[in-house]
Amino acid sequence: MTRIPLPSADPVAQSTVAPKLSPSVLIAIIVTLLAWSSAFIVIRGVAPHFTGGSLALARLVVGTVVLSLLLVGHRWVRPTGREWLLIVVFGIAWFAAYNVSLNVAEHTLDAGTTAMIVNIGPLLIALGAGVFLGDGIPRWLLIGAGVAFLGVVLIGISSGITGVGDGTGVLWSLVAAVTYSIGVLCQKPVLRRLPNRQVTFLGCAIGAIACTPFAGSLVHDLSRAPVSSVFGAIYLGVVPTAIAFSTWAYALSKMSAGSLAVTTYIVPALVVLEAFLFFREVPAPLAVVGGIVCLVGVALSRKRARVPFTAVGS
Repeated sequence: MTRIPLPSADPVAQSTVAPKLSPSVLIAIIVTLLAWSSAFIVIRGVAPHFTGGSLALARLVVGTVVLSLLLVGHRWVRPTGREWLLIVVFGIAWFAAYNVSLNVAEHTLDAGTTAMIVNIGPLLIALGAGVFLGDGIPRWLLIGAGVAFLGVVLIGISSGITGVGDGTGVLWSLVAAVTYSIGVLCQKPVLRRLPNRQVTFLGCAIGAIACTPFAGSLVHDLSRAPVSSVFGAIYLGVVPTAIAFSTWAYALSKMSAGSLAVTTYIVPALVVLEAFLFFREVPAPLAVVGGIVCLVGVALSRKRARVPFTAVGS
C-alpha cells in the first residue's frame, strides 16, 4: 500500500509550508540577532556622550567603510531605475531615519523597553510583505506573530511602558519601528537580483549621506566623548551595522520577509538579559515570562503545515 500526499483543501494551509532553514541561513540569523541586541546596550551606554544624529552618522560612516572592503573581489551588478529608487528609500528609512530615531529614543528610555517597542516592526513587515510582496500571510506565521506580540506586551507591562516620561521616547521608538519595516519591505525586492553585499553597502552609504547634516554635532561630540564611548560608536558601525546587516541581507535573500522578521522577536529577551549582565538590571518576573512567550511565538511561526495523506492500493 502506497501513501501519497493530497493537496490541502485549505489554501491558507498550502501557503504555510515553510522551507527548512539551511545551516548557513540559521547561522546568519543567530549572528544578526546577537549583534542587533548588543546594539541596544551599546547605544544606551554611549547616549550621554552623543546626540542621536551624531551617533547615527558615526555608526554609518564606519559601517560604510567596512562594507566597502567586503565588496572587494565581488562583481558589481548595475541596479535598474526601480531598484535604485527602492535602495534609496531603504537607505534613508532603515539606515538613516531608523538609527537616528533609535538613538534619540534611548536618551529617555532604557534599552529593554526600547527594544520591545521597536519590535512591533515585524508585525508591520509581515503584513506589508503579505500585501505588497506577495508573500501571503500564512496561518502559522500569523499565529506565531500574535503569540510573540503577546510576549512583547507582557515585557512592556513589566517595564512600566505606559508611564515613561513625557512619551517622546515611546514616539521615537515607534518611528524606529515604522522606518525599520519600510526599509525591509524595500530591501526584499532588490535582493532578488542584486548581491546582498552590494545592497547593504549602498543602503549604508546612502544612510550616511542622509546623516551628513549631523557632521558638526559629531565633531563636537567626538572631541568631548571618552575613549570608551568612541570605541562604542566604532563597534556599532562594525558589528551591528556592517556584519549584522550583511548576515540579515543574506538570510532575507533566502526566505520570506515576514518569516525572517518574526525571528527578531527574540531581540527584546536578549536585550533584557544583556542589560542584566552589563548594567546589573534585574528583570521583573513578568518580563521573563514575556521573553519565553516571544520564543514560543518564533517557534510557532516556523511550524510547517501538515500535508494530508490518503492510502491507495498498490
